[in-house]
Amino acid sequence: MILSTLGKQEAERKFETLLNHLSHPPSFTTVRVNTHLASVQHVKNMLSDELQKQLNGLSVPILQHPDLQDVLLIPVIGPRKNIKQQQCEAIVGAQCGNAVLRGAHVYVPGIVSASKFMKAGDVVSVYSDIKGKCKKGAKEFDGTKVFLGNGISESSRKEIFSGLPDLKGIGIRMTEPVYLSPSFDNVLPGYLFLQNLPSTVVTHVLDPQPGERILDMCAAPGGKTTHIAALMRDQGEVIALDKISNKVKKIKQNALLLGLNSIRAFCFDGTKALKLNMVKDTEGEPPFLPESFDRILLDAPCSGMGQRPNMACAWTLKEVTSYQPLQRKLFTVAVKLLKPGGVLVYSTCTITLAENEEQVAWALTTFPCLQLQPQEPQIGGEGMMGAGLSFEQLKQLQRFDPSVVPLPDTDFDSLRDAKVEDMIRLANKDCIGFFIAKFVKCKSTEETDP
Repeated sequence: MILSTLGKQEAERKFETLLNHLSHPPSFTTVRVNTHLASVQHVKNMLSDELQKQLNGLSVPILQHPDLQDVLLIPVIGPRKNIKQQQCEAIVGAQCGNAVLRGAHVYVPGIVSASKFMKAGDVVSVYSDIKGKCKKGAKEFDGTKVFLGNGISESSRKEIFSGLPDLKGIGIRMTEPVYLSPSFDNVLPGYLFLQNLPSTVVTHVLDPQPGERILDMCAAPGGKTTHIAALMRDQGEVIALDKISNKVKKIKQNALLLGLNSIRAFCFDGTKALKLNMVKDTEGEPPFLPESFDRILLDAPCSGMGQRPNMACAWTLKEVTSYQPLQRKLFTVAVKLLKPGGVLVYSTCTITLAENEEQVAWALTTFPCLQLQPQEPQIGGEGMMGAGLSFEQLKQLQRFDPSVVPLPDTDFDSLRDAKVEDMIRLANKDCIGFFIAKFVKCKSTEETDP
């Protein structure tokens, strides 16, 4: 399904390579500067001071991306092989483990089990329960676990599992992580947004202009929404939809934190966003009149098979194939809401053919009014064969496939000798799996009276 054009053995080898890459974090931490509040240089200087403090004076370069001017890249050091594993252990859930691999500390709710003698101030080895088999509150665990590094426990085992609901803070402060990357907990809030590299590319490809009316159909947690508003210099209107109310709250919080006023977020199902009767407009609230947006971003719900790090390969075939109909429903609504001459960008954080190139082929057949467009900037590779798209069409897509480069081994010495252009090339390739397609609507989809 994913690699139907390759021979079976080749496909299996490629899939193994991909799963191996997905279990490691990307080799750079990517942060987007909120250019609405400050210049990139100013934020880069502040971040440099912050990193010096975090890394006790060790110096790690901060690179400005040459094709994404508002993006800064910080190399991740690792995997570090000489960390001594401790007798005292804590097991964390797979999701918490993934966050630790990207620089987070361990928060109390993420701790599944801990050694019976663990007390506050102990040096603890932290492991990820990648198969989800460890029982909450267990004193030891012999199942499959992956070492994440060492940290200092902030609470005792007794406090962590006392059942007190108010324990939400840091449970273990990571001091020797296997992958060393900066923690962004409360670092320069308002100035920085932690985002994956391809997610920042999407908004540049959409290319929003001041004064336009733009729809972000599946917007939570608001990284792309706030990027759209910043690129528009906060002039115009950005409508953000998500159907889960807590997530909509998150979008509003992020807009407030980043000082952006052009964003209006609604708790609303994108598949129902088209107004079917032409009675008066609901004061700019959903559902919306047909052909009322200049640009639309559909960053569609997907199987998420490009996310990194992901050590628990928990996808079922049924789950992976369930997204295609929903994506098509949302896409159909997007086409109808888009003005003639408007731009529609479709993106996913997955690597399957069914959710990406097959959807593009379907869209071009179903909506003759759509034309595939070249993308700027073009940072990912071209699309994958197998969905019946022409070679020219595949060149207009962007597919980020992390398995195209060998997994790097980065330490302070190799960083000292590394060339900037080589680091940028690595950052562009060794990121999460992702897909982007850009369309323009050439003519109206509205029925005209004869």
